[in-house]
This record gives sequence, C-alpha cells and structure tokens, in this order.
Amino acid sequence: MWLQQRLKGLPGLLSSSWARRLLIGLLLFLIFYWYLGAEHRLRFFGGPAMPGGAAGQCLLAEIHRWNSLVERGEGIYSTPQEQLDTPFVSGNGHILIDIDSNKLWVASSSQPGSAPVHQTEYSPRVGIHLEGKRAETQATMLWFRKGAVLSVRCASPAALQSSRDCVTIREEFIAHRSRPNMYLQRIHINNPSDRAASMDVSSENPSFGSKFSTSVEKLEDREIVLSSGRVPVENNRLVLVVVVTKTLNSRIQVAAKSEYSDNILSVVWTSEPIESSKLEETFSILRDGAKKELVELLRADVDKLVVDHQQAWMDLFISGVEMRKITDSHTPSSQTVNTTLYYILSSSTAPLLDRRVSGEERTHLESSLNYADHCFSGHATMHAENLWPERVSSTAQILQLFTLWTLTLQKRGCKVLVAAGAHGAMQGMVLSFGGLQFTENHLQFQADPDVLHNSYALRGIHYNQDLINLAVLLDLEGKPFLHVSVKQQEKPVKLYACEAGCLNEPVELTSEVKGHTFPVMVTQPITPLLYISTDLRHLQDLRHTLHLKAILAHEEHMANRYPGLPFLFWFSVASLITLFHLFLFKLIYNEYCGPGAKPLFRSKVAVKGEERCCDTGNAA
Repeated sequence: MWLQQRLKGLPGLLSSSWARRLLIGLLLFLIFYWYLGAEHRLRFFGGPAMPGGAAGQCLLAEIHRWNSLVERGEGIYSTPQEQLDTPFVSGNGHILIDIDSNKLWVASSSQPGSAPVHQTEYSPRVGIHLEGKRAETQATMLWFRKGAVLSVRCASPAALQSSRDCVTIREEFIAHRSRPNMYLQRIHINNPSDRAASMDVSSENPSFGSKFSTSVEKLEDREIVLSSGRVPVENNRLVLVVVVTKTLNSRIQVAAKSEYSDNILSVVWTSEPIESSKLEETFSILRDGAKKELVELLRADVDKLVVDHQQAWMDLFISGVEMRKITDSHTPSSQTVNTTLYYILSSSTAPLLDRRVSGEERTHLESSLNYADHCFSGHATMHAENLWPERVSSTAQILQLFTLWTLTLQKRGCKVLVAAGAHGAMQGMVLSFGGLQFTENHLQFQADPDVLHNSYALRGIHYNQDLINLAVLLDLEGKPFLHVSVKQQEKPVKLYACEAGCLNEPVELTSEVKGHTFPVMVTQPITPLLYISTDLRHLQDLRHTLHLKAILAHEEHMANRYPGLPFLFWFSVASLITLFHLFLFKLIYNEYCGPGAKPLFRSKVAVKGEERCCDTGNAA
C-alpha cells in the first residue's frame, strides 16, 4: 500500500523542473562513468592507475614507450593490470630461453626442422634486486621485430613516495639470431634519487640431486662460471650441455643520480645424443669450444653484436601477414598471426645466417627460397585454428606448434622451404595463409572466394629475385579486389599477372608505389583468382587450357551461391501483411462508417448544448 502511494506521487515529483534536471544529470553521469572504463575511471578521479604506489606510476611511464610498438603489431606486453598467459621467450633454433620460468631449452641436432625440445635444469637468467624494503612492479614485452624480450622493473624503498625517485631496472634478453651458441642479458639501472642504491646479484644454483654442476674458472684475466649437465633422451642416450658465462660482482652499487650498464654474455654448447661412455671426451670438446667462443665474444663490440642480431630479425620480418579488417570470429587477429610467426621463427635454425655453411649450399638454399615449386598445395590455412592458435600458454606448446607447422609444410610440398630454416618457414607460412602456390611456370593465388570479406595483406613473397606484396582489399561498397606491388632487387626481371581465367591481356607488374589492382573474378569450375609469371606467353596460352563454363564477378558468384530465402516464404510474409492491413481497415470502417457508427465530427451547436446541460445538472 505504501509503495502504491509513493508510485502515485512520482508523476507529481517529476513535474518539477529541478527534479527533471537532476534526473537527466544523473543519467548522463552514469553513462559517462560506464564509458570511461575501469582504468580511465581511476585516472580521471585521481586514483592510481597501476598498483604499487610510486613504483606503479614509474612503471606506467615506462610502458608508455611500448604502446606505439604494440599498436603497430610489433610486440605484446604483460603488466600487473593486463597479465598475459603467454610465454616470453627468445630463441634461435639451437637454444630457447624461457624468461618467466627461467629455463633453458636446447636442441640435440643442428639440422633444419629440429627444435630445442630438451628442457635443462640450468637457469640462464641472472637476478638483479634492489636491497632493502621496497615496493616493486614489473612489466615484460615480447618484441617481434628485434627478437628480444624486454623487462622493466620499478623499485622504491618504502620511505620514497615520488615516482621520480624510483630505481628503474631495464633488462633485455637475446638468443642471438646469427650466432646460435650465444645468449646475452643486457642490464641498465637508473637511479634518479638522492641516495645510493645497492643491487644484489644472484643466480639460481642447481638444486640437490640436479644433473647440472657449476664451478668458477679462470679465463685469461677474467673469471667465468662453467656450468655443465646432461639431458636424458631416448635409447638411454644423453645430450651433454656446457654453458660458459661471464661473471658479475655479487653486489652492484649505483651512485645517486647516476646510471649503470653491463652485459652478461653466455655461450651454450650442446652435443648430439651420445652413449654414457663418451661423456668425458665429449665434455672436454664442448668445454674448450665454449671457452674459445666466449673469448672471441668478449673481445667483440657488444653493441655491434646486438645490431647484427636485430638486423637479422628485421630481415626475417620483411615477409609477413598484416590483417587489415576482420569481419568474422574465425579469422585470426594481427596479434595472433605475429605471435605465431615469432614463436615458429624462434624455434627454427637459420642456415642462411650460419657462417659454417658452404657457399654452394648457401646458393642452393637461396634458389629454393626464391622459387619453392609446388609450395603451398592445398587450401589456405587462414582459418586453421590449430595452426594459428589464439592462446599459447607454455614453451612446450610452442614446440608442439612448431612440430605441427613443420609437418604441415613438409606434407604440402614445402620441404625445400623447411630445409632453408627460419627464412623458409616464414615463406611457407605466408604462402599457406592466403593459399598461394608455386607451379612449374607461375605463382597462383587460389583463395576461397567465399572468405574474401576479410581484408589482409601478404608481404615479402619471394619470386626469383623480387619481393611481391599481395593484398585483398575492400572498396567502399564492400566488394573485394586484389592489389599487387613489386619490390625489385638488383637485377630486375619482368613479371606479368592476370586475373581468374586470364581473358584479359596480362599486365606487366612494375615497382610503382601505387601498385596494380585486379578485380576478383570467379570461374566455373573454380580456378585460381590470380596468376603471376615471368613468362608472358605462358599466361597468354593459359586461357586456352582452363576450359571454363563461365566467369562471374564476385558479387554475382555470392548471389548465386547464397540466393536467400525461397520465393514461397516471401510470398507468405507479404500475404500475411496484406491480410492484416485489410482486417485493420475493416475495423476502422465499421467504427466510423458502418451501421450505428458515431459521427466523426460534431458541430459547435451540439457541443454548446451538451455544455449547458452539464452546467444545469451541476447547479441542481
């Protein structure tokens, strides 16, 4: 009863202008509050956007430098607020460093197609920690184009409250791309406060019963740490692992308002699977080889080594896949594609970068990379969720994914690309994504016409000495078309292209910036959507060998394939709508025009008479 009385009084309350204004303002505030989101709400109302107080604010400023890289699809990062269940690894096919779990994975073979599948008990990461009571926050980034894992930690003693006084520890972890035995940990410490900062340097010692042992030895005028161990494999064999590392002091002192930088170089040597009787002999060979290589690296310029590593990774990512517009939930995102590419490349060796490869073998690998005959056969892998997984949560899953990709490429005519290592793996994955295939005389684009509602680009496709970029784009009406551009190398070779059916004269592809566009035509039966070749006569003759029934524009093909609901359905709907309106018209007609209907308009005289009657009745 009480509720009914309050509800009856609500219209009277809202009749007030100030109440209506208050209600509208409250609604606008709620919409604005919801639109901001959790993180922006905290910033807007002055609260901390990152946990950890002053250290959290310092970390937020460091992460801001990474945002542009992530937006361009060049990396991913994990923060205390946005944690990614993704392994942050750096590898080169010979070794693989898992930064989060601090584990070293090694390969037992240097042959292309093999991966670092053996997990060791060695911990490669050296810990750097600020002494004393402190608050600390950390973020990690996986930088695809540079083949590195970046880590930044902001630490502050409890007495400090300003983010400007936080000690920043930046680390970079690299498994060198062109030096398969080299692992590098770079350290940079910034102390902007007014007091000195002491850093504790520590390494995880092998646990009791571990198959790894550690000793400190003298190498020329330096001390090094020699770690050795074994990994059991099948058939009662062993893989021997020797790691030689440059030592650091157990404590680092960073003066007030100063910076400190250092590099921790490590060399990892592994053996083929051996019998236990050959342990001593093999260990001696590995130890001497690792020491010799470490001496060479210590004499070299570390900055130049890092530049060589980064350039090798950037050369790999000249090729790749770029997602422009995704209109369904089955197509992988740019982040998923780039993360998968990085994981596969990190698990692949690079024989083209190996100095031990002979000139003849290198020439053979480059020729197979420039024209991989019969690769990639079969349908495109764009929608194969097991090959482009949205989530990879462990190093073991990375190695399983590498095995699946290697098997897929080998079975689809890409064995020569698998033999070319990381460069070949990148080519094979790009070809497979869009359904590109090399034949004896041409490169053909055989994507499914029904899935061209997504916009994407395939870049850096090797064709002889040239690099081809192929994109599927959408016009203003949403109709797909193909865009092709060529980046010619030292010796330009003429390339020609024609769309499905090759009815039109083939077009010569040039290195013009605007590129060339081709309509998407669909043939019956289905044939490739585009042909590219160095032989003009071959493309001109190709039209006479396809034996097609019809050639349709893409929109005609889609209209024929998905004609919509049958005519009977739409006739039934139209009939029901017509009957409903006839019934409604009949009701209105009977109300105002039928027998006993009320007059539609009343005269003023009748109205006044009714008013006088009402007044007389009220007076009585």
